[in-house]
Amino acid sequence: MRLEPLYRLRFTYPESWGIELEGGWEQFLFIAEGRCEGGIRGRFRGVNYPRRRTAEGPFCPDIRAVIETEDGATIMMECRGYGRSYPTGRRQIVGSVMHLSDSDRYRRLNDVVCVCVGEVRAPVAPGGEAEIVMDVGELLWEPIAD
Repeated sequence: MRLEPLYRLRFTYPESWGIELEGGWEQFLFIAEGRCEGGIRGRFRGVNYPRRRTAEGPFCPDIRAVIETEDGATIMMECRGYGRSYPTGRRQIVGSVMHLSDSDRYRRLNDVVCVCVGEVRAPVAPGGEAEIVMDVGELLWEPIAD
């Protein structure tokens, strides 16, 4: 197998809601807004519905979003994985990403598995928004050598 970089995603959560559940669990809903750079370029809009086991524990992102590409296509994306509570100021994200598009330019992504790594970066200014930065790469199948 091989990993081929596809795009970098940068976004913030301008709106959010959260509730506390039994046993210390928490459920959130975040509105996501940002941009994709690299092999796919465009506007990113979506929602994240993550659940966290405890205030200090990992969260499980559940992102559903749309990328409106600069060349006029629409790509829907889904991301799931883990957001780790460390390190402070740049919490780690690892996950899988799937895409769907009806555009001839991006239809090949409809049966591609991607992976991501990222960071939840603490706000630079007091009262500012955290920025999420994720690198998305295509996981390429290669024959298994005997």
